[in-house]
Amino acid sequence: MDLSAELGEFLRSRRARLKPQDVALPDFGRHRRVPGLRREELAQLAGVSVAYYTRLEQGNGRNVSLEVLDSIARALRLSGAERDHLTRLAKPAPGRRRPSRPQRLRPGVRQLMDAMTGVPAYVVGRRTDVLGSNRMAAALFGDVTALPPEERNIARLLFLGDNCRELFVDWEQKACEVVSHLRVDAGRHPDDPLLSALVGELSVKSEPFRNLWAAHHVKDKGHGAKRLRHPLVGELTLWCETLVVADDQEQYLVTFHAEPGSPSEESLRLLAAWGADERADAR
Repeated sequence: MDLSAELGEFLRSRRARLKPQDVALPDFGRHRRVPGLRREELAQLAGVSVAYYTRLEQGNGRNVSLEVLDSIARALRLSGAERDHLTRLAKPAPGRRRPSRPQRLRPGVRQLMDAMTGVPAYVVGRRTDVLGSNRMAAALFGDVTALPPEERNIARLLFLGDNCRELFVDWEQKACEVVSHLRVDAGRHPDDPLLSALVGELSVKSEPFRNLWAAHHVKDKGHGAKRLRHPLVGELTLWCETLVVADDQEQYLVTFHAEPGSPSEESLRLLAAWGADERADAR
């Protein structure tokens, strides 16, 4: 990934989403030829010269200070994840390297997931690769671990799979979140050939992915309600929580639970019972 090009595109995309009224600037209506703020307006808000800011948008972030980046981030109203992404693009770590080792799921984490008999859980790593999941996750989402290793990837399943559009009620929101997570990975590992190959494949095969990738949204993994439409138990609302695995800050344990006493909790019980019956029949 060309960090200079990414820096310029990211800054332009964030500037384009701001309206003058968002930052208490006058709006000249039909005389405004570009979406969002002009470069000179953003430079004024950030307290830098137009020429200096223009060089940044052209991808020239050499010798830019953290103080200037912070001023630009405030002017663009960036989130914490977006600020970190901007810093990684403008000031990449010296001697950065591509990920050298495949990520492995620690046995203790696998045992923890297996012990969560009523809670769907999986571990996701770099590039949204699924490193492992428990039986409840297989019952809810399908058994991703039964797929060939190169296909155990949330982004690939979401944009190229057969049933994800039906499974996620708010598919567009889920798609945006997943692409935002890939953007974070791209900022951390711009020289990762596997990530580049994944982005290239999805860009060619999926127009929704291509459009979302071009939007440069950046978001850390988080928590919140997810609405699902399961073929066996119908629609259910689950709460998602994401926890960082202690010995690998790029592995995340993702869990789903229902409100106590809710219809969704009963749906999870039905799924657990169905999964137990399936295993018994397979014996």
